[in-house]
Amino acid sequence: MTEPATAQNPPPFKLNFSRQFESWLSGFNASIAFSTYQAGKVFFIGHGDQGISIAERTFARCMGLAARDQRMYLASQYQLWRFNNVLDPGQDYQGYDRLFVPHVGHTTGDVDAHDIGIDGSGNPIFVNTLFSCLARPSVSSNFEVVWKPPFISRLAPEDRCHLNGLAMFEGEPAWVTMISKSDVAEGWRDHRTDGGLVMDVRSNEVVCEGLSMPHSPRWYRKKLWLLNSGTGEFGHVDLKTGTFEPLCFVPGFARGLAFHGRYALIGLSKPRSDSFQGLALDEALAKRNAEPRCGLVVVDLDTGDLLHHMRIEGVVQELFDVAVLPGAIRPMLLGFKTDEIKHMVRFEGG
Repeated sequence: MTEPATAQNPPPFKLNFSRQFESWLSGFNASIAFSTYQAGKVFFIGHGDQGISIAERTFARCMGLAARDQRMYLASQYQLWRFNNVLDPGQDYQGYDRLFVPHVGHTTGDVDAHDIGIDGSGNPIFVNTLFSCLARPSVSSNFEVVWKPPFISRLAPEDRCHLNGLAMFEGEPAWVTMISKSDVAEGWRDHRTDGGLVMDVRSNEVVCEGLSMPHSPRWYRKKLWLLNSGTGEFGHVDLKTGTFEPLCFVPGFARGLAFHGRYALIGLSKPRSDSFQGLALDEALAKRNAEPRCGLVVVDLDTGDLLHHMRIEGVVQELFDVAVLPGAIRPMLLGFKTDEIKHMVRFEGG
């Protein structure tokens, strides 16, 4: 449970794990981070002496996550935060082997920031969904435009194509996903079933189309993976033929994808509004006599089997993004409502 509970005050939500999840995680040599903007929470899932370790903090409407080396980026309602691990190798803090502290914040405005990529210099590039572009933080304004789709005639706060996903390649933005090729305010909503596409940022070419609400493109093991969320399929794009090759079906609206070893970790949500109704996913779930889940599934990339899962039960019905923290066994992060952040002071030089 994530909150204290009494008979009169039940917890708003809780995390339930499949039977073998703990033993799998103990040998994973990494920890898991995920965000849920409905509850405004970021979770770290690790492993300690007492079993599964759960650490969580509150950030308003937290969405995109990205982690690399000893840093993590988080997109919240109108800010982009950089967290740094302040523990040296072999050091611990109250039993935690990683302690992520928010050191740098950029005010982006409420731009509905989705995926975050980390470039070759370690700096963030984020999907600015409201303005239909890729952007990076700026020291003199809210953001700097990095790229926009060629069919977008003007940058405006209109969420025209629902640009949502970003895959990096060799430290640079490489591919993006969007719901449709529309150039009017929220025009993507009319093309949810088969208007989705993947575009190469470097050439402005469409490399795959006919998708249904694609999300979370990632380059891993020399393949471009993504979630075809409207059909409930996880797979990769054959860049030679431009076709999407499904690996497996996942029982929920998939959004958030991370890899470690031979495993893919996929976030699932329950369809929450009209925008997520009437998709092929509904029929696929009914055919399997299944209800949509909110949580996380672990997929074996070699077989397509769903090996383990975590479910979020209660009022929370969506999970937004997923990240892996390699080498971290039991991580922790500080929020702004803790006393520790007042006294956790580090400096250079001196």
